[in-house]
Amino acid sequence: MHFAGKVWRLLVGIKDGLVLLFMLLFFAVLFAILTARPGPSQVREGALLLELDGVVVEERTPVDFFDAFLSGSAPVAEHQARDVVRALDAAAKDERITAVVLDLDRFLGAGQVHLQDIGEALDRVRAAEKPVLSYATAYADDGVFLAAHASEVWVNPLGGAFVAGPGGHRRYYAGLIEKLNIKARVYRVGTYKSAVEPWTETGMSEPARENARALYGALWEEWQANVKKARPAADLDLVSQDPVSWVEAANGDFAVAALNAGLVDKLGTRVEFKERVAELVGKDDWSNEPGAFPSTPLAAWLDENPWPRDGRAIGVITVAGEIVDGEAGPGTAGGTRIAQLLDEALSRNLAGLVVRVDSPGGSVLASEEIRTAILRHKARDIPIAVSMANVAASGGYWVSTPADRIFAEPDTVTGSIGIFAVIPSFEDAAASIGVTSDGVRTGPLSGQPDPIGGFTPEVDRILQASIENGYRDFLNRVSKARRISTEQVDRIGQGRVWDGGTARQIQLVDEYGGMEEALEWVAGQAELSEGEWSPLYLGDERSTTDTILQRWLIGEEEAEGRDVFAMLAEREQAGIAMMLGDVQRLLATKGAQAYCLTCPSPARSEAHGTRSFDGFLSRLAAFFGD
Repeated sequence: MHFAGKVWRLLVGIKDGLVLLFMLLFFAVLFAILTARPGPSQVREGALLLELDGVVVEERTPVDFFDAFLSGSAPVAEHQARDVVRALDAAAKDERITAVVLDLDRFLGAGQVHLQDIGEALDRVRAAEKPVLSYATAYADDGVFLAAHASEVWVNPLGGAFVAGPGGHRRYYAGLIEKLNIKARVYRVGTYKSAVEPWTETGMSEPARENARALYGALWEEWQANVKKARPAADLDLVSQDPVSWVEAANGDFAVAALNAGLVDKLGTRVEFKERVAELVGKDDWSNEPGAFPSTPLAAWLDENPWPRDGRAIGVITVAGEIVDGEAGPGTAGGTRIAQLLDEALSRNLAGLVVRVDSPGGSVLASEEIRTAILRHKARDIPIAVSMANVAASGGYWVSTPADRIFAEPDTVTGSIGIFAVIPSFEDAAASIGVTSDGVRTGPLSGQPDPIGGFTPEVDRILQASIENGYRDFLNRVSKARRISTEQVDRIGQGRVWDGGTARQIQLVDEYGGMEEALEWVAGQAELSEGEWSPLYLGDERSTTDTILQRWLIGEEEAEGRDVFAMLAEREQAGIAMMLGDVQRLLATKGAQAYCLTCPSPARSEAHGTRSFDGFLSRLAAFFGD
């Protein structure tokens, strides 16, 4: 009885502790609800402060509180590219904003098309005779790109800049798979469909190398041309072609090297930078912090400048991230979720539809589910355009085929017309530890596929035939949509990836342009003049809970700088995360895939482990400790 009493008291204690914990969380969330939304007082005359802490994406991923709580780390902050552009365009026209401050101290990257869109918006701010000032401890390629569009670029004297260019190494696992006695059974069509090579090769095949060299070469030329145009004084040839001489000439001082190469204008601490901004926009009389200046944060400014709702609605559906079966997303393109959003919009009497694609593809079934949902809108005889962002390849191109008009940027990566499937089997590994298979079959497919006993030749042939049939379907869809022969599609297909400029030449896209051009084209086809229409982003309504968690878990505290070495260390973390993703792709249960592995990785996939969760825990403890 004495022991039972102790157990009972232990259980009661655990129960009381859990009740207390959930009560604390309830009141903390209640507090956040009352304080999360920016008030009008947060919009102040002075600078628009863009703290791009994290990554710029096409579609923001909702925050999962319990995932963050259990993992012990808050998610990386995400900023939608269209929100940043909207904020900058509003700032260019609003007299209350006299300057834009671009804080890139914890900026982790963006796709090249997003960089270009934001850079052009910064140019429009400067054209309105408003200065743009940029600050960071260390600038990587994407930071250099954005900073080039600023009128004044500052870097911390202990920081610097590091320009690497696109490309790099992938990991290949054929040797490891062989040592583990695992068979990666690959079924594919496409000479250039390199998505399966990590599991079948020990290095890049020559067709894949040829394709990657052409693709990354084109992207690199576009990157350099944009930066040189925005910042003519920058010596990019020295920085990119002879980086050793560049850094050694500055005695290993990255900050001085960046200054000498014209990548930055001033060396200074954050306080010195803020004092410079205060000279331009005035001092903040409400703050005692050194160098404080009046500013409006991005969230408050967006609330002050919502999307217009005038005239008829042109629907915008976003296909961002890997295309997967089910209801995943936003941030991941769940086929069922996107199809449901499209079907719900059938009752809205839309004037037209723009499909915004920023995806390397994924599930063939999910891609087809999205495509057929788009076709249901097309059956209503409304104009449909596709606007390609950074990547619209493989499954991302599959969902683009219903469009009446396809817009892409020269920096867009598209094509990769091909499909594959990978299924691991373990018969050799099982035999090595004494596990064998035997039984009775009534036919060649009995008990198949058998990952332990092995696949029969008939199963291998059937699966390959299915993939070849899927590829023919892909060719036919593209042929019908682009009004070219299947033979011509096959020649530019075979899994080959193209930059947007070349894609236009070979008729995979119709014209250069982004979202604005796609929307204007649809409006024109619908015979709507300026002011008679507005975009309606389907599924873009953020829940109150997500808004709270974005601002509470991730927070809006001042960014902490990182030097060049810390910046390079983060890239190593991204490489480890990529390896884990490769393992998951091999072992996960997936069907036929239209996925582009050659395509540049989304910015969010390169940002891992960059934000400690301690800040949230300390805020929670402080709140209840007062």
